[in-house]
Amino acid sequence: MSDFTFKLRISKPELQRSVVRYTISDEERNIEDEIVPLVRARGFYEKDEFLTLCRWRSPRAVARCQPNDEDFVRAATRLALGEAHERIRIGVLRLLRGVDWPTASMLLHFGHRDRYPIIDVRALWSAGVSRVVYYTLELWWAYVEFCRTLSDECGLSMRDLNRTLWQYSKEHARHLTAG
Repeated sequence: MSDFTFKLRISKPELQRSVVRYTISDEERNIEDEIVPLVRARGFYEKDEFLTLCRWRSPRAVARCQPNDEDFVRAATRLALGEAHERIRIGVLRLLRGVDWPTASMLLHFGHRDRYPIIDVRALWSAGVSRVVYYTLELWWAYVEFCRTLSDECGLSMRDLNRTLWQYSKEHARHLTAG
């Protein structure tokens, strides 16, 4: 049982209707249409794909991610995407330079066949978490379970659920900055 309690700030019917308000960028469309199928088929990210996702998530973080060696990106992401143990999946991604919980969760979100949300301050705010001092394995896993259940209950893909939670926060919690 988790010590974390999530309480949606948006009703489930509104959650289902509001996904259309999210604007999909060309970069995001490229990630979904080009990169995701390649990564899932081969089981790891190439460095250029890794950097594309890092840039999409946070343009200012790319400089911190750039120093990762191509072989290490392949090895770390191959292990994360092929491992059965959740703690290893997320933990090995965090060994990459410039990658912390939000970016690691994004790499799983797009690269893994299992459903993972992208954890960040905006989506957490929409899920009822007003302030996160720091991310932990326990918070991340509780959020994964919460989002998987919510995705099932609302009939939304994890991608659409993620978009909706992020968009709702953008519209209603202007003081937050996703990072």
